[in-house]
Amino acid sequence: MQVGVNQIKPGMGVELGGKLFYVTDWQHVKPGKGNAFIRMKFKNIQLETVINKTFRTDEKLAVAHIEKKTIQYLYSSKDIYEFMDQETYEHITLHREQLGKVINYLKESMEVTAIVYKNNVVTLEPPIFIDMKITSTEPGIRGDTSRSGAKPAKTETGMTVQVPLFINEGEVIRIDTRTDKYVGRA
Repeated sequence: MQVGVNQIKPGMGVELGGKLFYVTDWQHVKPGKGNAFIRMKFKNIQLETVINKTFRTDEKLAVAHIEKKTIQYLYSSKDIYEFMDQETYEHITLHREQLGKVINYLKESMEVTAIVYKNNVVTLEPPIFIDMKITSTEPGIRGDTSRSGAKPAKTETGMTVQVPLFINEGEVIRIDTRTDKYVGRA
């Protein structure tokens, strides 16, 4: 469905060049000279890249009806991952390539948000903060400031995160999934 750029608001999904985008920023600009225009910022849903585009006020864009569903991770077998829709209890099977960076955070029985377009899961969004157990890290040596107070640590899902020197094996930490960084102890 085509809609004028004046009717598009942040948070809506649009289709540009056959790809899905979220509108993250929308700005109406009326310069002192010349015609008014709309400046928008789009985020690619699958690749998570951001682009800026400018449109005349009379242009139209194709609106994509994107749906968000809460699904639960059940288990994986090789490159196949099984999820369950929390509302209908139907099983959803996804391949490793469809998961993107969410694969670093998946733990059994964890709930994630599925982005659905035309009855197909396009991508998954993890919760903003996730608690992970540290499975291996080197012991921190007090007074060792040659590495700016951080050391690598491997989590229960196999992801490597930089943590402060005082974090030890077996501790549970909180990670921000937007930046993939340590936030604090859980």
